[in-house]
Amino acid sequence: MEKCTSKKKGIFSTSVLGNEQIGECFYRLSLAIEGKAVEAFSTTKPGQFAEFELSNASLPSVEQIPNELADKALRQIILRRPFSFSDIEIAGNKGKLEVLYCVLGPATLRMKTLAAGDKISLIGPLGNGFSIEREKSLAILVAGGMGVPPLLHLAKELSKSNTKTIAFVGARSCSQLPCSEIKNVQTLISTDDGSIGFKGFVTAMLKEWLIKEKPDATKTIIYTCGPEIMMAGVAKIAAEFNIACQVSLERVMACGTGLCQGCAVKCIDKKTQEVGYKLCCKDGPVFWANEVIF
Repeated sequence: MEKCTSKKKGIFSTSVLGNEQIGECFYRLSLAIEGKAVEAFSTTKPGQFAEFELSNASLPSVEQIPNELADKALRQIILRRPFSFSDIEIAGNKGKLEVLYCVLGPATLRMKTLAAGDKISLIGPLGNGFSIEREKSLAILVAGGMGVPPLLHLAKELSKSNTKTIAFVGARSCSQLPCSEIKNVQTLISTDDGSIGFKGFVTAMLKEWLIKEKPDATKTIIYTCGPEIMMAGVAKIAAEFNIACQVSLERVMACGTGLCQGCAVKCIDKKTQEVGYKLCCKDGPVFWANEVIF
């Protein structure tokens, strides 16, 4: 994986442009950036992330807090939270960052109360993102649930090249899909319960497609993000078909810079075959699938 050598990361103040609900528990947050933040984020790769400060965000009213989050809502937000970007737009000295998120805990519960004009501090861009392999003519995107956002960003970047792209998006049910298609990309949907698209796991749909279409493995690459058990399945399929694969992992990343050492990923050195650990926030979150020990 080509490492990001940018030293432009920093702490930036952003302004909320919008915070739109796009599903039962999904939201699209848009943030305005300017000045040095534009310079820093202008070269951000899909899959990189930022640490958001949400401790000062307000809780929603009691009636707007789901019963399953009632206890979590009372927890204090001490650490920043990592989010990847679904899109980044830069125009001159101004820019827009877009984040898709799901309300799952005390931080995202507060996040949904953010309104136009509110300020958010973030640290970024952080980590290493997906590398676009120019010699590959086919890119396969495999997303599970909230693994969609960085792949939306990646699809946009791939559209600037001559790389043919197809996306496989899976979720437990249609209500758990953050989006039903990826813009300008053929998108195949699977749901565990069959409420929309292919009935079954997204990995099963991927394998069926590979068997049927028989793409040239030497000119194909798979990019995946989602639950780790799903990505382990994608990595296994990629190895079976001898296709290169990059995975975007998720860990609790308290600092986002490697200082706390709390986001270890067990890996194998492909040259020496020695087993060791890398840091998700610094060495990742994107890794080659064949170096990760799932």
